Amino acid sequence: MDYYPQRIVCLTEETTELLFLIGEEKRIVGISGFTVRPKRARKEKPKVSAFIDANIDEILALKPDLVIGFSDIQAEIAQELIKRGITVWVNNHRSVVEILKMIVQLGAMVGRAETCLNLVNHYQKRILEIQEITSKWKVKPKVYFEEWYDPLICGIQWVSELIEIAGGVDLFVENGKESLAKNRIIENHQEVLQRDPDIILVSWCGKKYKPNRMFQRDGWKETKAFKNDAYYEIDSGIILQPGPASISEGLELLHKIFKDWVSKHGK
Repeated sequence: MDYYPQRIVCLTEETTELLFLIGEEKRIVGISGFTVRPKRARKEKPKVSAFIDANIDEILALKPDLVIGFSDIQAEIAQELIKRGITVWVNNHRSVVEILKMIVQLGAMVGRAETCLNLVNHYQKRILEIQEITSKWKVKPKVYFEEWYDPLICGIQWVSELIEIAGGVDLFVENGKESLAKNRIIENHQEVLQRDPDIILVSWCGKKYKPNRMFQRDGWKETKAFKNDAYYEIDSGIILQPGPASISEGLELLHKIFKDWVSKHGK
């Protein structure tokens, strides 16, 4: 007899992605409307939530035996579901280590603990390999990551940590530990210019990046990043969700960008 959850609703993308990745997608009966990974999830599973709100009646109609959410931002959804007798698991994972813990915990909840431990060990091995490579770099690029453009919001903790692991120096590392976006606002654009990033990375929460919009800001064309054409859009689906994609594809992309920069400027 299978004692694990049979009907799971995932209110954010990363748990949907993980369950598909380990072959347990049959347990999912509902997903977030913001889910883009894997693509087939959008075709196969009903969408019952956004990020800060959800259709409670639709969720209840699916008769879930587990609803999985993310962070205090979904606290009201979780509270309402709990009041209606639904079992809810909400994780507040914000760092790379916490993402790895979440993967192991969710694996255990669906009877795939060993599979997820192996996956985490694979990620940790690659992290160590990259850190070994970057430890030999004589110089590392100074990196500015922009999560939103008005107001300017820099990257959250796992993004900041991935930048550092990949071989960059996050110029606003002190802001990354703030979980709420409002606490990562850069009030004065000039502060970015004063720190003069070698590389600018942009992921505007799913909104298409427009370089002209960024570099029409007063003084931004004087940055090293602009002068050296070192500004890049990073797909939010692989960097702004705290799950497998950020540690696999996101980390690898960052490392490639930084490695290319070092090959040109690090000698």
